[in-house]
Amino acid sequence: MKNRIYLKDLHEQIGKEVKIAGWIDTRRDHGKIVFLDLRDATGRLQTVAQSALEGLGVVRPEWVVTMTGTVSERPPKLINASEPNGDIELQVTKIEVLSEAETPPIPIVQTEHEDEAEAPLRFDYRWLDLRQASKTRIFKVWTELEKGFRDFWLANNFIQIYSPSFMSTPSESGADVFEVKYFERKAYLAQSPQFYKQMAMAAGFERAFMVGPVFRAELSFTTRHLTEFTGWDFEMSYIDSHHDIMDLEEGLIISGFKSVSAKFPELNITIPTQPFPRIPMTKVKEILAKLNVTSSEEHDLSPEEERALSEYVKTELNHEFVFVTDYHKSKSAFYHMRHDDDPDRSKRADLLFRGIEVTTLAQREHRLPILEKQALEKGMNLEPLADYLNFFRYGCPPHGGAGIGPGRFIMKLLDLPNVREATYLPRDVKRLNP
Repeated sequence: MKNRIYLKDLHEQIGKEVKIAGWIDTRRDHGKIVFLDLRDATGRLQTVAQSALEGLGVVRPEWVVTMTGTVSERPPKLINASEPNGDIELQVTKIEVLSEAETPPIPIVQTEHEDEAEAPLRFDYRWLDLRQASKTRIFKVWTELEKGFRDFWLANNFIQIYSPSFMSTPSESGADVFEVKYFERKAYLAQSPQFYKQMAMAAGFERAFMVGPVFRAELSFTTRHLTEFTGWDFEMSYIDSHHDIMDLEEGLIISGFKSVSAKFPELNITIPTQPFPRIPMTKVKEILAKLNVTSSEEHDLSPEEERALSEYVKTELNHEFVFVTDYHKSKSAFYHMRHDDDPDRSKRADLLFRGIEVTTLAQREHRLPILEKQALEKGMNLEPLADYLNFFRYGCPPHGGAGIGPGRFIMKLLDLPNVREATYLPRDVKRLNP
């Protein structure tokens, strides 16, 4: 739209005639004066119009309009310090309706005594739910977090790659995958871009990252699980151990947090310090036992244990992150490298942030005979893995990488009750719309 000014830029236009556009947020009639609050993707503004202004009489909340008028400073006693544009307003001289609106099925502008609609209804009308500034901000924060991650990757010689979602064989154990009809044969939606990240290492890329969809056919109804989510993944060659991956991810997270903090200082984000605490699983279980937090799982952590460990680390080590390292082979993928001096333990680590797992990482096994042996130990058939195993048949450097759940990061950064709130259009066991 020619000559349109965003609301965030209006302080530079005081005393000038401008054209703005957006949704009517609220309407307040006071005799011959009508106050219309307008919002766009950058903010909100109070506008003032004469009730006799042509076209004004029919305008209602959620109608999309353009307005032309003069930007003016509000009287000192009427300044709203809680709003970024609370010290200015627009004296409207022209209004044009671009789109009329029916009464929304969910509240978009909450009043003081009006509760938000229940989550299932809000997600049915997600596009209306996202009109709220607080909801829009979730994805602005997500954008800044990704910007910080991407800046770090690019500054450290990573190449961005794009992998397919259709796979001829499951990328993990074969469980919890979506099987689809692919012409005259079966295909699977990727649980992870794992195999293709490793192919980039075999191709000599040395460092690669990717952003893309991940599919998990898990019958899970928790606040942290989805059947489809966006994953951030990276892989790097010529490492000495999984600690090299942890070192790099620490820098990655710090870069992301700094990016968010610079854009949204009001969030008061704590920038983590290096190194992050790293605790082997066996030691973690000893700590939890002393805290009287136990589970039936000897080699993994329950959600309760994750929360308890994070609280312990925050109290004792003053850190919001902790790496749980050196998982038992029974909780490790067949392609995870194992310790030479303790073959029951793998070079795998999970990163917890404020009580929830946000990353799984590992050094990969790049030696073909050992990789085949570990796959057979897991009861896997080598034939469907032929393409993957071929990556290592012609030379491949030692390497490893991580899979990151950005939705969980955002969930915890913004203290959201559910990862669905941090997801543009969530997909879970029961939801496939809109």
